[in-house]
Amino acid sequence: MPAAGTSTKSDERRRTIMAAAVDCFAQKGFYGTTTHEIAEWVGISQPYLYRLYPNKEALFAAAVDHVSVVMTDTLVAHSPASGGAGLAPEAALDAARGAYAALVADRSILRFLMHANCAAGEPLVGQAVRRCYAKQVDTVRQLLGDDEAVRRWFGAGMLDNVVAVLGLADIDEPWAHVLTAR
Repeated sequence: MPAAGTSTKSDERRRTIMAAAVDCFAQKGFYGTTTHEIAEWVGISQPYLYRLYPNKEALFAAAVDHVSVVMTDTLVAHSPASGGAGLAPEAALDAARGAYAALVADRSILRFLMHANCAAGEPLVGQAVRRCYAKQVDTVRQLLGDDEAVRRWFGAGMLDNVVAVLGLADIDEPWAHVLTAR
């Protein structure tokens, strides 16, 4: 039974808005995207969007929180604890990197995360981005063990982001081979 003041339809509408917000913001970033574009993408009025989110910054921050949950759920679902308990640290890191790679294969999420980092100077967005990083640090620490593993995870993840966003797997150049470990 939905909570008071909500319905299955409004929950679905919010999920649709979040998906549209992530896609729109991934394309043009926080500063280049208008709430009108997001409302139009979803097929709702801009005033209705503002009833749900008081401004673009609040909508973007909610999208960061949404993506943070998606990331956490993906990592936990593909963690060694959910099927590969007892993996060596390198194998556990590889499993987590594989889960992350599958997540960011959807370029919208990867580009959205990059835009979120760039918009962290906006107060609500910065708070949401810091919450996202804090959640990911906690999750990765639980999955991989210690602070050194967390730093290795984030270092490898940043490299994976560059490889993915630049499409380096498809570039047959020596420097690209170095970054993709081919």
